[in-house]
Amino acid sequence: MKKVSILGSTGSVGAQTLDVISHYPERFEVEGLAGGYNIPLLLEQIERFRPRKVSVATKEAAEQLRSAAKSDVQVLYGEEGLHEIAAGTDAELVVTAIVGSQGLKPTLAAIDAGKHIGLANKETLVSAGHLVTELAQRRGVALLPVDSEHSAIFQCLNGESRDRIHKITLTASGGSFRDRTREELTDVTVEDALKHPNWSMGAKITIDSATMANKGLEVIEAHWLFGLPYDQIEVLIHPESIIHSFVEYVDYSIIAQLGMPDMRVPIQYALTYPDRMATPSERLRLSDVGKLQFREMDFDRYPCLRMAYESGRTGGSMPTVYNAANEVAVDRFLKGKISFLAIEEVIAKVMDKHSPVPAPDLSAILEIDRWAREEAQNLD
Repeated sequence: MKKVSILGSTGSVGAQTLDVISHYPERFEVEGLAGGYNIPLLLEQIERFRPRKVSVATKEAAEQLRSAAKSDVQVLYGEEGLHEIAAGTDAELVVTAIVGSQGLKPTLAAIDAGKHIGLANKETLVSAGHLVTELAQRRGVALLPVDSEHSAIFQCLNGESRDRIHKITLTASGGSFRDRTREELTDVTVEDALKHPNWSMGAKITIDSATMANKGLEVIEAHWLFGLPYDQIEVLIHPESIIHSFVEYVDYSIIAQLGMPDMRVPIQYALTYPDRMATPSERLRLSDVGKLQFREMDFDRYPCLRMAYESGRTGGSMPTVYNAANEVAVDRFLKGKISFLAIEEVIAKVMDKHSPVPAPDLSAILEIDRWAREEAQNLD
């Protein structure tokens, strides 16, 4: 039986992770859950999965949870609680499904404690890829990708030599506005942007999909996960989201991973690796799909992706700034404070203000992250 803790258990990926676990109660045991503010859902998860420890965002939420919980679960809160769920349980695998750069410190704590990581928090590698990968290597910890694109690349590389890779290609659905021109994006609403055509995801990642910032974050994450230069990482729009990504080798053979757009498949593969098991997902029938479409990436149409490549190639602290500015800009858009197209303007302005630090340590990363957020918040 594999023991698992989940950071972000009440979010989309966290809830789907627990759904996978529920189909194999004899294979998995839930040690800890960190659930933010969603007390009703967290209570349901405690009742069903019986974790030993849970954490929420605030002291008030912890008191509410303690009074409502029907078990003797240990209730923690705040940054210390998150750290305890990450590093202070008997879990062998920690699924990091917290949205945003707040996942960085607990992920590092989990790695330092020798936990293998089911990585669903791409911002961790974007903000501090050099620190995370170095520590994982030193501790002998596996970084198992949960994102469908990185899971696909990971699977396509099984048994293959990394030095025989010509290119890897991450596929992108194109998001909510893939069939609209830039001129048609001027007055789009939050409700419009949250209508993703293929995937069921949280609000932040759905907006990132529409701007293509999400794919930009994935490009930077792929650089660290697979040790490839940016010139060997491409992005292709694939509206059906059936081919999740593919690897082209030096002989120009292409190996791709296909499946229905269901996050439970890559989640389960991270949980069971190197084994495979039956999933609750729908089976892919290519005869039903009929045809698959592909479009070249247009960096003028999607400047957030272009800026991600630029920040990655610059390196050092620039990806931290890119990520932090994007998080704040998306939050401001979701709150109706800026327009959809202003998201990219905020990112560009904050990046222009930053002088990159070549190899920042954790304290420098956290300070640069704080600065970038403040700048992004204060821009008109």
